[in-house]
Amino acid sequence: MITAYFALKFVHVIGATVLLGTGAGIAFFMLLAHRTGDVRTIAGVARIVVIADFLFTATAVVAQPVTGWLLAREVGYPLTESWIVLSLILYVVTGLFWLPVVWMQMRMRDLAQAAAARDEPLPPAYHKLFRTWFAFGFPAFAAVLAIFWLMIARPQVW
Repeated sequence: MITAYFALKFVHVIGATVLLGTGAGIAFFMLLAHRTGDVRTIAGVARIVVIADFLFTATAVVAQPVTGWLLAREVGYPLTESWIVLSLILYVVTGLFWLPVVWMQMRMRDLAQAAAARDEPLPPAYHKLFRTWFAFGFPAFAAVLAIFWLMIARPQVW
């Protein structure tokens, strides 16, 4: 028999997996497309990356705090547990990096599509955005990994 706890935990783990996996996949494919230097490849991959971020990442971003809150309530963990508080802080940090990244991906997609349509090289604005996008990935990814660790270890941080 599937309990409410098991169902919530399953959805929460799947959501976390989607966040980590989609984030890593998007970064991997964007980086590899960028390294080709081929404007059409970059435009095509950027178009798919934007769709994936909205379809998968955004859905998981909404599901995680909802299922997390329901899980804590089901188990009886107060939301003031230090590992939960730190996880929520890191979740906000991740979001503060992810939201601009989504905008950057849309802008890079538009710049690459325009350059491909005109059969021109990528403009300097694209390269500047790519460097910023790349740099934003490190703290966001580290925060997500830290959240995974906190959820598994549930340490008393303070």
